[in-house]
Amino acid sequence: MTAVDVVVVGAGQAGLSAAYHLRRAGLRPGTDFVVLDHAPRAGGAWQFRWPSLTYDRVHGMHALPGMELGEADGGRPSSEVIGEYFTRYEEAFGLRVHRPVHVEAVREGDGGRLRVESSEGVYGTRVLVSATGTWDRPFWPRYPGQDRFGGWQLHTARYPGPEAFAGLRVVVVGGGASGTQHLMEIAEVAAETTWVTRREPVWREGDFGEAEGRAAVALVEERVRQGLPPMSVVSVTGLPLNERTRRARAEGVLERLPMFDRVTETGVAWDDGRVVEADAILWATGFRAAVDHLAPLRLREPGGGIRMVGTRAARDERVHLLGYGPSASTIGANRAGRAAVRDVVRLLGRAPVGAAT
Repeated sequence: MTAVDVVVVGAGQAGLSAAYHLRRAGLRPGTDFVVLDHAPRAGGAWQFRWPSLTYDRVHGMHALPGMELGEADGGRPSSEVIGEYFTRYEEAFGLRVHRPVHVEAVREGDGGRLRVESSEGVYGTRVLVSATGTWDRPFWPRYPGQDRFGGWQLHTARYPGPEAFAGLRVVVVGGGASGTQHLMEIAEVAAETTWVTRREPVWREGDFGEAEGRAAVALVEERVRQGLPPMSVVSVTGLPLNERTRRARAEGVLERLPMFDRVTETGVAWDDGRVVEADAILWATGFRAAVDHLAPLRLREPGGGIRMVGTRAARDERVHLLGYGPSASTIGANRAGRAAVRDVVRLLGRAPVGAAT
């Protein structure tokens, strides 16, 4: 077993922010703390995004602490732009991320340490920073008849881009940013598209700046303080009304139907008799927090979520969760990384050493 002060699980925005602040506080990468990331390369969840999500279509990307992204070609895939940025960042600050490493479970260990069981061995740590986000847990709602559908079903997590839907009749399920983006570009090549959502979409006029972002984060934060499962930050921001979405609404692409009641062998159907024939159903239904590795610690509350005190799990002060609830956005992740490390330094009994580089 390898003993360290801190194990950071995940090297997305939140994990890298935490690693930066740990290093700045005087902890040495690879010696005092280690960053474990299951992905094959730098870039967090961004590296898995579909090619048609170009950087100019990204729904807000805040720079990592200590290094700006700089000028970026908006026409390039966001997976490339942000992947290259994260690579430069890891190298510039010598964060020594271990990858690909899968963390299987975190348990109570010996001597007050946590036992982190991973594909590269076991770590004994005084503090765990779990920054695993949501990308690895796509949410698939269940509807009657879903397993009998004869066409193609897929989730946003495996969205290949619009070309794969050329000439098909496509049902897009979900009222979030990804669902509307998929729908608008699929509509340009598909034979027919149908959009269904559980709730009436809420459209937002005007810019969505830092103040609006902080207000949205605060709403999500209140849920995790109560031990409830977190909502996504995007779910409380509304959908932006811009030139592209206005045009799609005028053309009828963003004409929404309520959720269907069942899936048939050839499409979807409602109890009022409405039927839509389909070749593909795209479930743009979001993600859930990837925290299964924490199950042995029994951190969940009766409400189903993990109650948080800041970034710390209320049931175990050694466990910090980043990319969970209010820190699931890029601005929230940066703030959470800094806040978590302040608490980690206190728990370890270390005095911050200032701006180490």
